[in-house]
Amino acid sequence: MVGSANLNIMIKAARKAGRSLVKDFREVENLQVSMKGAGDFVSKADIAAEAILKEELLGARPTYGWLAEEGGAIDGDDPTRRWIVDPLDGTTNFLHGLPHWAVSIALEHKGKIVAGVIYDAAKDEMFFAEKGEGAWMNDMRIRVSGRHRMIESVFSTGLPFGGRSDLPATLQDLARLMPACAGVRRWGAAALDMAYVAAGRYEGFWERRLNAWDLAAGIIIVKEAGGFVQPLNPEGSVIEDGEVICANEPIFDTFAKVIRG
Repeated sequence: MVGSANLNIMIKAARKAGRSLVKDFREVENLQVSMKGAGDFVSKADIAAEAILKEELLGARPTYGWLAEEGGAIDGDDPTRRWIVDPLDGTTNFLHGLPHWAVSIALEHKGKIVAGVIYDAAKDEMFFAEKGEGAWMNDMRIRVSGRHRMIESVFSTGLPFGGRSDLPATLQDLARLMPACAGVRRWGAAALDMAYVAAGRYEGFWERRLNAWDLAAGIIIVKEAGGFVQPLNPEGSVIEDGEVICANEPIFDTFAKVIRG
């Protein structure tokens, strides 16, 4: 696929940050880490990757705004566009030597996500999409799963850690869902969970208490792969609320009814 100039900038930036992360991942035992809240770690590798992304993305588009996990928000001269970036989604996996983490970049235009890239550097899988152009992994077009029976479907979520207040709600979700499906996975990287829904590896995903940078790229990739994406509260906003439910079309209504109770 030949993408837009912006998408090509995003892919180039993700690859460059990914190469830096892979190098550090090979030496994960030597990384210096600091605590950033209960159970939430940040590494030197994370900060270095964000610096690479900021240099690449704002260097190419200096008027755009910026929202990222470590560096916070920057207002751009162009108020209609901003980059939404997670330099390392799956930090805990990374620090434990588990090869399941990703670089996530989204472009927002007038409040809507119009392009997204999720790069699994450890496996060299680049998921990307832009509005109206479909969803892709590397050079292959991807689509959501065609399964339409809950009992044949596999779902993913995040499990609250460190005493987070949303644990009771998630346990209730699991109690309703697990008897009705083929399995639930918790792999610890929300961006990749959404990419896997887009690629048909999972039928659906839901999670609470996420941040905009965890979700933004996944929204456009799932939609362009033919999936449905909604906030858990139908009246809410995925980006603003940090809550999401997504799935293929045949499963979505039944899945959403189970999760929403």
